[in-house]
Amino acid sequence: MDKPLQPKIAIVGLGYVGLPLSLQFARSGVRVLGLDVDSDKVEALNQGRSYIKHVPPETVTEEVKAGRLEATTDFTRVGEVDAVLICVPTPLNKNREPDISFIVETGRAIAPHLRQGTVVILESTTYPGTTDEDLRVVLEAGSGLTAGKDFHLAFSPEREDPANPASKVGEVPKLVGGLTAACLEKAVWIYGRAIKTLVPVSSCRVAEAAKLLENIFRSVNIALVNELKLVYGSMGIDIWEVIEAAKTKPFGFMAFYPGPGLGGHCIPIDPFYLTWKAREYERSTRFIELAGEINTSMPVHVVERLGEALNFARKPLNGSRVLILGLAYKPNVDDERESPSYRVMDLLKQRGTAVAYYDPYVPVIRPTREHPHWAGTESVPWNRASIAGFDAVVILTAHSCVNYQEVADWAQCIVDTRNAMTAVHVAPGKLWKA
Repeated sequence: MDKPLQPKIAIVGLGYVGLPLSLQFARSGVRVLGLDVDSDKVEALNQGRSYIKHVPPETVTEEVKAGRLEATTDFTRVGEVDAVLICVPTPLNKNREPDISFIVETGRAIAPHLRQGTVVILESTTYPGTTDEDLRVVLEAGSGLTAGKDFHLAFSPEREDPANPASKVGEVPKLVGGLTAACLEKAVWIYGRAIKTLVPVSSCRVAEAAKLLENIFRSVNIALVNELKLVYGSMGIDIWEVIEAAKTKPFGFMAFYPGPGLGGHCIPIDPFYLTWKAREYERSTRFIELAGEINTSMPVHVVERLGEALNFARKPLNGSRVLILGLAYKPNVDDERESPSYRVMDLLKQRGTAVAYYDPYVPVIRPTREHPHWAGTESVPWNRASIAGFDAVVILTAHSCVNYQEVADWAQCIVDTRNAMTAVHVAPGKLWKA
C-alpha cells in the first residue's frame, strides 16, 4: 500500500521503553498514538505530564501541544495507523519461567483491527521464536490476515538505559529483524523516520537472540566481579581498587562493578528466557545459571555483612533499626522493578530487624506483583535526627543527589555496597564494605 511521507504509528505500552520511544518518533515529525491499559498514564500524557522521573515534562507537553502525540486506552484505533510497536513487560513467573502473556494479550487486542499492509514490531525482550511463532499465531488467528503477505511482522529489541545521558533513543543503533525480506524493509522504513542508525539482521530470531546476548554478557560479568568481591574481600583486598587498576589496560578488559544483586527489568530476567528455551533443544546453560546463582545470592551476603557490622557494635540484627539507602535498582531513576533492595529488606524483616528506607526518587513504594507487602511504605525524612536514629545505614543504590558526607557524619554505622563513600571522610570503625 502507498505510504504517506510520514506514517502514523501506535506504540503499545507507555512505560520506561514506550514513552521515550514515543517522544523520539513524535519529535521526528511522526504522528504517535500511545496505547496503554493504564488510564492514569493515558490521562497524564494527554495533559502533557510526565510520570517518569528522568523524562522531562516539557518534552511531553511540547509533543502533545503540537498534535504529534496522543494517548488512548481504545485499541480499536489500531485501524488508524500504519505500524504498531509493542513495548510491554516480559517478566518471569514464580517458577522463573518466561511470562509472555502481555505480548499475547496485546496481540489479541490489536489483531481484529489490523489493516492490509500494517507493520507490527515487537520490542519486548524475549526468547528466540516469540515473534515468528507465538505472536504471529495470535495475530493471524485474530485478524484473518497472513503475516509476511497481508501484514508485516518484525522484531527490534529496545536498548533503553534510563538516566544515562549517553543513551539517547535516536542515537543508539537499532537492530531490526523481519519475518520476510519485505517485512524487514518496511520495519527499517518505519524506524528510519526517527532512528539514526539501523542494523538489519537476517531474521526475527537473530534480533531476539542478540538482545539476550547483550544482557547475558552483562549478567555473567557482573556475577564474576561479585564472586571476586567475596574472594578478594577474604584476602583483605578492595575489589573497587582492583577494578580501577585493571581498567587502565587499554585493551582486552571492560570494567564491571559489584553490588548487592541485580535489579531492573532486564539483567535479572532476560538470561533465563534463553535458559528456558534451551531446554526445548536439550541444551543446558551452565554459565547463565551459575551467574544467576551468584547474583541472586548477593543480598544474603549484604545481610551477613550487616550482621558483622552490628555485632562489632554489640547489637543483634533482631531488634535493630536499619535504614536502606536507595530503593531504585540503579542510580538516579525512579524504577525499582526487581530491585535487590526489596530482597535485602525482606531478609532483614525475616530476621526481626526494623527496616525503613530513604530514596528521593521513590517517595512511596508502589504496589508490585513480587513485593505487595511493602506497598504504601514511605521514604523517611532526610535530616540528622532521622538518620542518626538508625543503628545502621545500608547503601544499596548510590543516587548522585545524596550528600554522602552527611551520611558519614550522621549515621552510627554504614554498610556500603556501591563504593559510594570512597570520596568522603568517615570516622574510623564506622564504615563497612559489602
